[in-house]
Amino acid sequence: MNPVSQILIYALAAVAEIAGCFAFWAWLRLDKPVWLLLPGIASLILFAVLLTFIDAEAAGRAYAAYGGIYIIASLLWLRLAEDFSPDRWDITGGMLALAGAGIILFGPRG
Repeated sequence: MNPVSQILIYALAAVAEIAGCFAFWAWLRLDKPVWLLLPGIASLILFAVLLTFIDAEAAGRAYAAYGGIYIIASLLWLRLAEDFSPDRWDITGGMLALAGAGIILFGPRG
């Protein structure tokens, strides 16, 4: 699988996971209706299925690389969906996590 496809799958998985988890956050912390859990659960299922499409020898490696993508997506969610601006520490940590994901994804395997 080419790198662009892998990154796209990871990005879609991140959106699905964040949206699914946010449904629970909204219900439990923001007093939103319980029915929001139905699309939230569907979104979490989609997240899990999407990660199975990653071309990796082991699930743990796929999940480890996903972590960096997830952090960046979470910071974007923070800004776009919750209208909070990430601070310099959020951005620095996100860039470090993304660099780690890149090493895991694209490092030479021997």
